[in-house]
Amino acid sequence: MRLDKFVCQSTQLTKIEATLLIQSGQVIVNGKSVLDEATQVHEDNIITLDNHRLKTRDFRYLLMHKTAGTICSNVDEVYPSLFNSIELDKVSQLHIAGRLDADTTGLVLITDDGRWSFNITNPTKHCEKVYRVGLSRPIADDVALKFERGIMLQGEQQLTRPATLTIISPKEVLLTLTEGKFHQVKRMFSAVGNRVVCLHRERIGSVSLDIDVGQWRYLTKDEIQSFSS
Repeated sequence: MRLDKFVCQSTQLTKIEATLLIQSGQVIVNGKSVLDEATQVHEDNIITLDNHRLKTRDFRYLLMHKTAGTICSNVDEVYPSLFNSIELDKVSQLHIAGRLDADTTGLVLITDDGRWSFNITNPTKHCEKVYRVGLSRPIADDVALKFERGIMLQGEQQLTRPATLTIISPKEVLLTLTEGKFHQVKRMFSAVGNRVVCLHRERIGSVSLDIDVGQWRYLTKDEIQSFSS
């Protein structure tokens, strides 16, 4: 973790305030003054400010049912940020483990634990994400096999990782991915001559969506632990 982030998570200081204190030599790491706010530190390091040892607060882990017309960003842009619906202290320190497009709904995981979210977003961890997909035309018979073998998306240099397609009806399917390329679901169906008209994420790993649209809750201990291996 960066030193400035460690200080912010251990105090009520803003990032700017923490940076100024670090650059002025007031933050001590293992007995030595460190002036670079980007220095990587670990929770086992002894980090002090004004002779008081700093200890980061517990990480936070949230599940949210994202509404359409919101964005997975910490600030409003063309669409409002979904973080506007989360009334927590220092909400700006939270980030989303696997973003969704503005028009996509469903399960979003939110945290301030970067190592934990890495296990969700890194393709090598094989964390499954399940999407319910509405299509503009009936699904072709050969699409499931194509997705299982991997397809080449425009602008990419490697095939997509094997994906599982389950047909619910001719125009509605479930798609299970273990990666998250830019607009991947929409690009995959476009590559096989179809178009996504609605997209909803139902599950990440073993965690399924179980709350109403626009609501959020804390993850349980077991749910948090399920992404830690």
